[in-house]
Amino acid sequence: MTDPIDSALAALDRAPVWVNSPPLTAGTLRGRVVLVDVWTYSCVNWLRTLPYVSAWHDRYREHGLVVVGVHAPEFGFERDLDNVRRATGELGVEYPVVIDNDFGIWRSLDNHYWPAAYLVDREGRVRFSHFGEGAYEDIERAIQELLGVEEEEPVRVDAGGLAEAADWETLGSPETYLGSARGERRRDAGADGLALNQWALAGDWSVGDEAAVLGAPGGSIAYRFQARDLNMVLAPPDSGAPVRFVVTLDGEPPGEARGLDVDESGEGAVTEPRMYQLVRRRAATAECDFEITFLDPGAHSYAFTFG
Repeated sequence: MTDPIDSALAALDRAPVWVNSPPLTAGTLRGRVVLVDVWTYSCVNWLRTLPYVSAWHDRYREHGLVVVGVHAPEFGFERDLDNVRRATGELGVEYPVVIDNDFGIWRSLDNHYWPAAYLVDREGRVRFSHFGEGAYEDIERAIQELLGVEEEEPVRVDAGGLAEAADWETLGSPETYLGSARGERRRDAGADGLALNQWALAGDWSVGDEAAVLGAPGGSIAYRFQARDLNMVLAPPDSGAPVRFVVTLDGEPPGEARGLDVDESGEGAVTEPRMYQLVRRRAATAECDFEITFLDPGAHSYAFTFG
């Protein structure tokens, strides 16, 4: 048996802030199989894994599995505990979550990804890891092996809405950041004639490291994309006032191609900092011109993601 100080979970001992649980330590988890799920709540890739992680929590906790969600923020608003608590409740996360704002647990695992899954055995050793989406059956088989339970059929998950897997065969657009620190493919000549995966701002925008922030009503962002789904990470102004917006596809209301956060006319509102699903196309995913126009000032626009 290894000493607890050598456990892969030792960094939990220095993490005092938890959601859904009192603080857990390497010592209290000794003798249990632990699935460490590294996440951040606005990440579409993690959102698509959540139904599986929740299902494993439900099926295997009575066999000795403990799921620990390590929330390591990508954007500044994800450092706010109230935002994380709200997201945890809205998304139905029921297992323990530790707040890793200083990335201490992230570094202890030498992690580089959202999401990431680490399976730790009863003696505190990492025995299996996976980064990104997919490999759900492999992860579950590894859970069963470490728990010593009889091999069962993998959990059946009805993953729809935000959690529906990407249409990888037709996906032709990458995650795109709008802040100056990681922004790329921005076109300064306006929205007309955008090439695939180019984007443009129009209106009174100021671009900081993380986000583009709208200073006056009527500003817009255009993007030429190829995907079934188009999402944006958005936040309201610091005052919390909602920001109304209108979405178009090839200059028309989205209709049946609307995402969960807009109606058929393309109208919606930014009311809290999170990922918004703006487009879910039912037809063939050819290239398409997307535009979002904000009717109120103060919108913070962080990133596009696709599926």
